[in-house]
Amino acid sequence: MNFASLKKHDELNGPGARVTLFVSGCVHNCKGCINPKYVDFNYGKLLSGDVIDTIYRAANHDYIAGLNILGGEPLAPQNQPMVLKVMQKFKEIFPHKSIWCFSGYDFENEILPGKIGDSALVKSILSLVDVLVNGKYKEEEKDDALPYTNSKNQRLIDVKKTLAAGKTVLWEAVQGPAVAE
Repeated sequence: MNFASLKKHDELNGPGARVTLFVSGCVHNCKGCINPKYVDFNYGKLLSGDVIDTIYRAANHDYIAGLNILGGEPLAPQNQPMVLKVMQKFKEIFPHKSIWCFSGYDFENEILPGKIGDSALVKSILSLVDVLVNGKYKEEEKDDALPYTNSKNQRLIDVKKTLAAGKTVLWEAVQGPAVAE
């Protein structure tokens, strides 16, 4: 899997300071895409072991609240195995830091039923995600005032509560950072 960018200190894509990995590759073709270069699966550099180690070193500070994975499309079938590997190791090292994942796939109709890629991989990824920023970017619904999203249709889904409740539960910023218990 290639990655387009790595930010060691990001305060725009989730609560608190976070490490943010932008993966390469997306199939959604959103009009007005905010990261148009990142749609090519071959864009950027190979996500090597050295880069993965850089992620963990960058997160190894008390002021880092967690990890964001966005792109591109982290849940694209081509990206799922490496995204899972990064998330598993991150939670092993930092069990109390949160993972936020951004996806344009429809949560209820594509992600939960396992209709994208390997359903077992997707289920494993979801078990590690605290908040899923969900929904395709819609240029006609762009709103720069929204926290952590880019268009009004996008939702912040509290994945742990959703899986426990059996229905979609939204995360709200007033709760504070989503942190695994």
